[in-house]
Formats: sequence, C-alpha cells, structure tokens
Amino acid sequence: MSHPSFEIVKPRRWPWVVAGVAVLAAAGLAWHLYAGQAQAVTFGNTLKVHFEPAMAGEERLINYVAEHVAPDYGLKLEAVGVQDPVQADRAVAAGQYAATVYQHQWWLKQVVDANGFQLTATVPVFQWAFGLYSDRYSSVQALPQGAEIVVPNDGANQGQALWLLQRIGLITLDPAVEPRTATLKDIRENPHGFVFKELDLLTMPRALNSVDAAIGYVSQFDAGKVPREKGILFPPAPKTFASQLVIGTPYLQQASIAKLQQAFADPRVQRWLAETDDPRVKGVLVPVSAN
Repeated sequence: MSHPSFEIVKPRRWPWVVAGVAVLAAAGLAWHLYAGQAQAVTFGNTLKVHFEPAMAGEERLINYVAEHVAPDYGLKLEAVGVQDPVQADRAVAAGQYAATVYQHQWWLKQVVDANGFQLTATVPVFQWAFGLYSDRYSSVQALPQGAEIVVPNDGANQGQALWLLQRIGLITLDPAVEPRTATLKDIRENPHGFVFKELDLLTMPRALNSVDAAIGYVSQFDAGKVPREKGILFPPAPKTFASQLVIGTPYLQQASIAKLQQAFADPRVQRWLAETDDPRVKGVLVPVSAN
C-alpha cells in the first residue's frame, strides 16, 4: 500500500498496519550492520516463514503449505510469528527468515524506500479482502450527501481505498497520479461532498459507530468484532494489492528458496483459499484475482 514521504504509526499487529517512524529509522541505521552478513546466509531445506501473530489466517495458510504442499518440493516449513512487520522485513533481508507473506507491493515499496532493505516480491499468494462498512446504511447508494467516511491514514492503503471509490464512480482522482498511490489531496471531483477522515486501520472498528462509513480490511473489522453484515461493499480485490511471498534479494537463486517459491505458486494453494471453510481464512484471505 512512489511514497517519498510518509508517516508510519507503529502497530500492535498486521500488514497493512504501519510501524513507527522511529522504528523505520532505527532499522535503516542498522542495515549496514547486517548487509554484508546477509550475503553469507545459505538456506537448507527447513525454512522459517513469517506471519503476523494477530492474523491467524496467515499462519493457517503457511501451515497448509507446510503440511500439504512443501513436502512435495522437499521442504519443511515453520511458521514464525513476529508482531512488528518492519522488523520482520528486516529479519527476512538479513536471512533470519526465508520469507514473509503479509504485504502487498505498495507497502513493501514504502518499507524498502525508508530502510534500504534488499527485498524482492516474488509470488502473489493471496488477497486481503477489503471493503466498505457502515453501521448506519445498508448500501453504498444510501450514503447521504456529505457522508463522513473513514479511510486508512497510511499511504499504501489510503490509495487502495480511494481507488475503490473511484472505481465505483463516487469520486474522481487526479489523472496525473497513479491511482493506487493516491492520497486525499489527489481527489479532484467529490460530487457527493463526502467528508474524509483518516484513521489507522486498528482504530476503524471502534470508530465505525461514530461515522457514516469506513473502508478497510475485513480482517481488521473481524478482529474488532464487527459483523460481516455491516459490510456494504466487498469489491473484487485488484491483483496489484495481492500479498506477496517476499524474499531477501541475495537469496533468490538459492535452490531451497527457488523451491519455496514453487511451493507457494502451487495451484493447490489458490484452490484451498477458494474452498476452505476455516473461519480464520474464508472471506478474509481470498484467491489472487486475475487482474
């Protein structure tokens, strides 16, 4: 979720949830301490893959691959939870973990631009279901003139929210701006007079009853005990926001890492996402879309 300047608020959890500027700066300053060391790491056939501890669906996905897919590629996988996503990226870049699955390419770009981590997005693994929720209205069409709508306060996910609104014809963004990187200042037409409020994703569920609508991830609203019935629009997730298997760039050519990419690209993974009844996954992590 180019971002030459952005503020990141340190989370207790999750992907599109951001980490503090201080953490980013500290990680960037520390990069030189392990950049050389990263080149020396050689992975075997037992690989650690990071997930966000608060996002049980990610762990279930890694465990599915570990049990049903990875053995066919000669791999043993271990799911490892690390709460701070930026520190997890640092660990992947340093070769402490083989990969992480939590982030889409736009969020990864923010982290890399801020820290200089050597990371590469490889296989698109799943989409985080994303939608519009309301405590007050049962459809998008019912939103009144001047409705107050909450959008994410981080650039990577605010772009996704505004692009959603443009795709359904509610606003128009500056055509000179890549819509997936748009911010509120890039809104050119707002015929319904919507009033936009920025909040971090963790705060949205608690704020829903005080605004007309909020746009964010199903996982966040689930975690905040907001019923799915409060969701008034769940558009197909564009592939550009698919969560990626992110790997440390120096290790891409290693045999075990190549096999890891093959395992996560195995068609069984997408089939499981489409068919599973696991409540931590169904409707939260969805198959990668075609476009």
